[in-house]
Amino acid sequence: MDLAYRISIFLLLSTALTTINASIHIYKNQLFSEVGNAYLLSGGSEGLAASLSSDNSVSDGRSFIRFENITFWRTQAAADGHSEEEHSTRLIQAVIFEAADRNNIGGSAYGGQRSICCTPDLAKLEGCKQGEVIRIPSATDSNWPIVLNIHFGGNYLSTSMEKTEVPITKTGMYNLFFIACDPKLKGTTMSGKTVWKNPDGYLPGRMAPLMKFYVYMTIAYLLLSAIWFSQYVRFWKDILLLQHCITAVIGLGLFEMILWYLDYSNFNSSGMRPVVLTSWVVTVGAIRKTLARLLILSVSMGYGVVRPTLGGLTSKVLLLGATYFLASEMLDITEYVGAINDISGRARLFLVLPDAFLDAFLILWIFTSLSKTLEQLQVKKISAKLDLYRKFSNALAVAVIASVGWISFEVYFKATDPFNERWQTAWIITAFWDILSFALLCVICYLWSPSQSSQRYAYSGDVGEEFDDEEAQSLTRGHSDGAVSLVKQERNNGNAGVSDREDDTEEDKRE
Repeated sequence: MDLAYRISIFLLLSTALTTINASIHIYKNQLFSEVGNAYLLSGGSEGLAASLSSDNSVSDGRSFIRFENITFWRTQAAADGHSEEEHSTRLIQAVIFEAADRNNIGGSAYGGQRSICCTPDLAKLEGCKQGEVIRIPSATDSNWPIVLNIHFGGNYLSTSMEKTEVPITKTGMYNLFFIACDPKLKGTTMSGKTVWKNPDGYLPGRMAPLMKFYVYMTIAYLLLSAIWFSQYVRFWKDILLLQHCITAVIGLGLFEMILWYLDYSNFNSSGMRPVVLTSWVVTVGAIRKTLARLLILSVSMGYGVVRPTLGGLTSKVLLLGATYFLASEMLDITEYVGAINDISGRARLFLVLPDAFLDAFLILWIFTSLSKTLEQLQVKKISAKLDLYRKFSNALAVAVIASVGWISFEVYFKATDPFNERWQTAWIITAFWDILSFALLCVICYLWSPSQSSQRYAYSGDVGEEFDDEEAQSLTRGHSDGAVSLVKQERNNGNAGVSDREDDTEEDKRE
């Protein structure tokens, strides 16, 4: 395999595995991997903004990468053959470079394979020092990439790196590698930690905008809650079970946004993601997503408006909900709790697939049920409810089209940015799904808002021509003439509501 290709793959993997890791990267007896003519260990990859000042505090405006308690262990065979009096008996180098300067590490002789470490031929051509990393100064700053040397002394098995802090003066995606060019250092391991800090705190650059985003989302949920609960309290006696479910989704959404903000704020101030708090927030999020999907499915089946119960489908809906919750919880726990590189790509794919499959199955079931409900309303000529469900189906169609379009954009975004150089706008990928969920929830709240006629309107029918638009609006939105409209409707229809419920019961039995 071509060495340049292998180096690129190694860089891609290390970037993918560490981009969302904590700003304090901890290494525990990690082994160097052989890549070409070098042994490499990825120290992390994060977007860092340029320093704003030189003060010395957590939110001081400084940006840096700091090495703390870094210790290397070589094998006994590598230590043997050297006397205790020798000053330097092997070399390890810490290399920091911006993603845009990745080609400034390594070189090739006579157009051949690319090497990370300087070879005899490259020493003659490039003037590099044999046995060390090839470093080509950056076009924008000759001091970069940064190369720090760590020497083993005598026949000691270990060596420690002095506490070093590298200031960041330019905004970019930075990568850290520990590299050993000596073949005798095969089997070397490392422990310690590096601290990566942005001007406003320890939150990784691509995640920093999300902290402000969750503040805005919290405000949005608070406004929605205020509007919904004012109607909820006002028409308490006429509230449907469906509207109780909507209330629960709003409350969970607000709680989730607050927890996300607290999680990111704690992360930003400490540099480590709190396991307990993060576990709580992903669990609340999984419950909220599950309940929201079941709510949409139940509404699509006509529950609370066309039929009083789901009948024989109740157990199937609950089973699907439990399965979706478990799949979503497992995926979010592995993605957000602890270090992201604790799971391999295959393991994560194994968790993503069930979640994606269940989402696809839910969408199919929702639109199938919605089609049957619309057909039933057309046959019975219940015009007010038919209009409501058409609006609901249009909103769902727009949401699905937007989701498919955004997934396509996300694939394109990641495919065209393999080294995460557009990290400053990557937060939008995550934020979109929260915005879409909130928008769809607002539509549901508008269509099924509490009113004084909710209970009486829920399962009643109407005769299309005799039931005008003003009366339909009074029923669905709780205008003052809602009771009069219902009286008129009941006089026109006689026992239509009873027959509708009987039809729904028979349909439940067949299902």
